[in-house]
Amino acid sequence: MMHPEMPICNTCGEQVGFVSNGSGVFVGCHECNFPICKACLDYEIKEGHNACIQCGTPYDGSLTNVAEKEPVTHTTMACHLNHSQDAGLHARNISTVSTVDSEMIDEDGNPIWKNRVESWKDKKNKKKKSVAKVAKEVQIPVDQQMGEKQGSTEANAMQPLSQIVPIPKSQITPYRVVIIVRLIILGLFFHYRITNPVESSYGLWLTSVICEIWFAISWVLDQFPKWCPINRITFTDELSARYEREGEPSQLAAVDFFVSTVDPLKEPPLITANTVLSILAVDYPVDKVSCYVSDDGAAMLSFESLVETAEFARKWVPFCKRFSIEPRAPEFYFSQKIDYLKDKVQPSFVKERRAMKRDYEEYKVRVNALVAKAQKTPEEGWTMQDGTPWPGNNTRDHPGMIQVFLGHSGARDIEGNELPRLVYVSREKRPGYQHHKKAGAENALVRVSAVLTNAPYILNLDCDHYVNNSKAVREAMCFLMDPLVGRDVCYIQFPQRFDGIDRSDRYANRNTVFFDVNMKGLDGIQGPVYVGTGCVFYRQALYGYGPQSLPALSKPSSSSSWCCCGPKKPKKDLEEFQRDSRRDDLNAAIFNLKEIESYDDYERSLLISQMSFEKTFGMSSVFIESTLMENGGLAESANPATMINEAIHVISCGYEEKTAWGKEIGWIYGSVTEDILTGFKMHCRGWRSIYCMPVRPAFKGSAPINLSDRLHQVLRWALGSVEIFLSRHCPLWYGWGGGRLKLLQRLAYINTIVYPFTSLPLVAYCTLPAICLLTGKFIIPTLSNLAAVWFLGLFLSIITTSVLEIRWSGVSIEELWRNEQFWVIGGVSAHLFAVFQGFLKMLAGVDTNFTVTSKSADDLEFGELYMIKWTTVLIPPTTLLVVNLVGVVAGFSDALNKGYEAWGPLFGKVFFAFWVILHLYPFLKGLMGRQNRTPTIVILWSVLLASVFSLVWVKIDPFVSKGDSSLTQGCIAIDC
Repeated sequence: MMHPEMPICNTCGEQVGFVSNGSGVFVGCHECNFPICKACLDYEIKEGHNACIQCGTPYDGSLTNVAEKEPVTHTTMACHLNHSQDAGLHARNISTVSTVDSEMIDEDGNPIWKNRVESWKDKKNKKKKSVAKVAKEVQIPVDQQMGEKQGSTEANAMQPLSQIVPIPKSQITPYRVVIIVRLIILGLFFHYRITNPVESSYGLWLTSVICEIWFAISWVLDQFPKWCPINRITFTDELSARYEREGEPSQLAAVDFFVSTVDPLKEPPLITANTVLSILAVDYPVDKVSCYVSDDGAAMLSFESLVETAEFARKWVPFCKRFSIEPRAPEFYFSQKIDYLKDKVQPSFVKERRAMKRDYEEYKVRVNALVAKAQKTPEEGWTMQDGTPWPGNNTRDHPGMIQVFLGHSGARDIEGNELPRLVYVSREKRPGYQHHKKAGAENALVRVSAVLTNAPYILNLDCDHYVNNSKAVREAMCFLMDPLVGRDVCYIQFPQRFDGIDRSDRYANRNTVFFDVNMKGLDGIQGPVYVGTGCVFYRQALYGYGPQSLPALSKPSSSSSWCCCGPKKPKKDLEEFQRDSRRDDLNAAIFNLKEIESYDDYERSLLISQMSFEKTFGMSSVFIESTLMENGGLAESANPATMINEAIHVISCGYEEKTAWGKEIGWIYGSVTEDILTGFKMHCRGWRSIYCMPVRPAFKGSAPINLSDRLHQVLRWALGSVEIFLSRHCPLWYGWGGGRLKLLQRLAYINTIVYPFTSLPLVAYCTLPAICLLTGKFIIPTLSNLAAVWFLGLFLSIITTSVLEIRWSGVSIEELWRNEQFWVIGGVSAHLFAVFQGFLKMLAGVDTNFTVTSKSADDLEFGELYMIKWTTVLIPPTTLLVVNLVGVVAGFSDALNKGYEAWGPLFGKVFFAFWVILHLYPFLKGLMGRQNRTPTIVILWSVLLASVFSLVWVKIDPFVSKGDSSLTQGCIAIDC
């Protein structure tokens, strides 16, 4: 009889069973508790393998010790809430029993599925030895098998597919020490600031203290998740040796690629086509790769360009694989300014490269012709080649569309080899339905791919992010396919790298500090956040399940209720446990239904309906059955003739109604930054993620280098963070009941949703220098010697922290400074608007949009950098710049009037103002454009120096006689 709480044998997939006397669960290895059943253990010992294949510890000769366990009983939901802490929620292999309706009970009172599974188990036991042998060969590395053939009695440790490389202690220890010292100095600094108010300017002093306290909190949220940074390296050769043996089919896991696009006039089809071509040419078995392109705009231009792309791929893919070129996106390969003959030894390479470049240019002409044709839509709408109207003429009201190109049954390349499958998908759109933009499109691709190919892993890319490293998928598989590493990994995140950015990276488009510092720090805790592209998902994690091994749940107590919203915390805990309990019941049903190969169609649909899968996954028995297959692949009962119809069904606009899509499974709805929400939910379930940084960047994309476009991109990200802050998924109060999100990981997520609110104190703080200069007041009293030490210590600790961070992370000082500058620029512009827009949208239902008006640009390299686009977001930073510049001029004027004793206080005020001006300098440079190639710094300093020298000239006017005191007094009595 099957027991839902019984561990699963890692060799044959069966339950490990009880010992002979029935007193407990059978345990083979008491060192690591590696799950293995008695039959497989006997087979291993018979073959001469007397050590655990996981940890290498010799098996106990008696094999009689057992792990005591309470008898498995059928309990109700309420009872489960009291006992689920010990079992661990979400686990696929450790589940509580599910509820079974009376229709599922046979005449003897036993559940029908149990009898079915028992009969299936009897059949499968006959093949146990052969299955165990195959599983053993897959898990044991080559060198260990060679040792066994030579008669070794002890198994060698499995060769890892990846390795963690910790930061050297000589670099990380001083970094941590300085962080602690800086924290102490901050405490002493605030003690001085609070106990020494400035009575003459109390309002300015209080404002500055409040702002500084908020900045300190923001620094803590940002700094401490970087406490344990790590690096990782992968061994792709070991991966190939283990899963790609000569003369045998590849055992590498299949991968479904997702590419999403909406408007081909804003997202050029040629860019999307290059992304698709780089995917089709990836260095991975072709039968393991499928590429799904989501056209959420239902544009005929996207469809026709994909037809042309599929045809060109027949030439491009074999060319890439024959000569091992990088990158495999033709636009970027042919535009490289490098020696393309390096490492090329085939005599035919030059000739074939020229021919391929000519073919690609002809392909570009055909695509550009389609784009030119699409600029003006015919009044009667678009018509396909066979004369029928294009189904997507009405982009808001059209049926679902799917077209399969290439693949096993499609066209082959020019050498007769099979190509990866390419699928065009446009989900159904109807008025009156909420479609959830990109997140909804990604969820539609999840369901379509599950019906058509059902690869266990999913890699999603934006349409402008191409595969720059053809071995990127293998890099990810070094983690996901490692049985010791990949068990609780929900996704592998790659860093984002960009082409076409100006050399100085004026607006910090590369975001190097985030990707090379913050993400490495998170990798040492529970894993990096999901950033929306360049990510390989474990499909089962997207379905809302938890990992196989979970930390034990802590029992709720009244003492912990202070963490959140006071008296509401116990109620929140109960809701968390109820949701987890319902999901556990679903897990139990999935566990019980995993082995349904012998069922006929009627029984299978009956089981699926009875177990209430439809309430979670929707009304598709084919899709639901695919979710039961942890290792992917299509079910034996799948009917190829009806697969497309079923795929059309799962992308219908009403399919997600009254289901868990977007709430608990798939990409999560509720924010324009669905990536943060999706990764956060997975981490709350106990999953961890991994950050993979290969030497050659895995993916590259494009980024807006124009000031206005960059600010609007940041505005969208910040708006998504505000939406999450105002939702039930806010990390401040969500997920405390489970206890699976580590504290430092939670701090990192809190930082991702509160950083836009830093704009409010930042704007106030950047206004203070101008007010101080114009009024003659200051926010700091006259410094004592001790106070000067605290101020100096704070500045030195800030500088030292940055230097040590540069040392262990490898980022340059210029990148760190650009990041600091844009933190201020974005904070006083895009983040400020995001806060107000977020509150208007979430609380008042008002959706505010900020338009961008384009002006002229030079037709030169990085010409877009100098485009002037007026937008409302530019107003606050422009105002701050003007106010501070005026304040500097007024400050010098006031000092000149008051004499030399006023120059000392002026220094602190001017330094404060110049801090603001220097941080906003890239903004000023973008605002002024090219200015006939005159450097902006020259213009800025010219204005400042001209103003200062003008005031000095008035003060010492040489054309006025020194003896004429009355005239002199009249000349210098100027109060600016």
